[in-house]
Amino acid sequence: MEKRRYRVGAEEAGERIDAFLAKASEGELSRARIQGLIADGAVTLAGVPIAAAKRRVSEGEEIEIGFPAPEDPEPEGEAIPLMIAYEDDELIVVDKPAGLVTHPGPGNWTGTLVNGLIHHCGDSLSGINGVRRPGIVHRLDKETSGLIVVAKTDAAHKGLAAQFAAHGQDGQMRRAYNALVWGKPLPEVSVIDAPLGRARNDRTRRAVVSPNAPDARHAVTHYTVLAAAPGQEPLASLVECRLETGRTHQIRVHMAHIKHPLVGDGVYGAGFRTKSAKLEEGPRAVVEGFSRQALHAAELGFVHPVSGEPMAFRSPIPADMRELGAALAVEITSK
Repeated sequence: MEKRRYRVGAEEAGERIDAFLAKASEGELSRARIQGLIADGAVTLAGVPIAAAKRRVSEGEEIEIGFPAPEDPEPEGEAIPLMIAYEDDELIVVDKPAGLVTHPGPGNWTGTLVNGLIHHCGDSLSGINGVRRPGIVHRLDKETSGLIVVAKTDAAHKGLAAQFAAHGQDGQMRRAYNALVWGKPLPEVSVIDAPLGRARNDRTRRAVVSPNAPDARHAVTHYTVLAAAPGQEPLASLVECRLETGRTHQIRVHMAHIKHPLVGDGVYGAGFRTKSAKLEEGPRAVVEGFSRQALHAAELGFVHPVSGEPMAFRSPIPADMRELGAALAVEITSK
């Protein structure tokens, strides 16, 4: 069992013990994690377990934390091929393919990104809240491809979670997605500011709702048209979407809200399937055979939660979306 000891200084006297330890650990331990350790009897003073997280510390006291060995994760590791964009002792960035579920859940207890990361990282996972597992701070839909960052340590998990919670408003986080959408949005550069909540007729879906709805959540998407099919009324276009907030299905719902849903989106764009009838037989077969929403997490930037170094990654649009773009006469560059 690893043990650490922290001495209370004069300026820290009177603080709650959980707040003192969170500060003394220099952000490595969250207050929630410390409260869990206190509840487990792992935080002691002179060998006696601390009874409550609200206890006030006194100058000169030496608080000791005993860290149990991380437990084995509930999900089992699986040898799933992963495209690693970056990895160090604190975190890992993966370029996720479409079709790969991020986290185990009902109907997908195996074969997920988490299962693959447990196998890939092995003992390099120091433990998130005492469990040897990858720390998921954001997710991509199963059929969305692209970049996702995962924490390997408590410190990295806490730092990344704070950046994602700020949604880039603190200047640290940057996320951009490429989407193939039906038609061409006008104006070509704009902002969709529309709150999201659960759809009334299907609780698994999201919808734009009134700001006064009880479950309304602020949602803002910035979009730019990068390329479009030829003609006065283009059949489709390539759009870059940047998130100011990160709600479930946000891009998919927002683009459908302005009448330009994602190609291949059977949930929010089902009514646009007949548009492929305008294509010749070969291109039409490509579009009708495209089995996912045409959405790719192309850019991810953040500040390294431990070193403080700015990190930036780009992922090229995958082959299936390039083929789809060609079928729709939308020119996709190498960007």
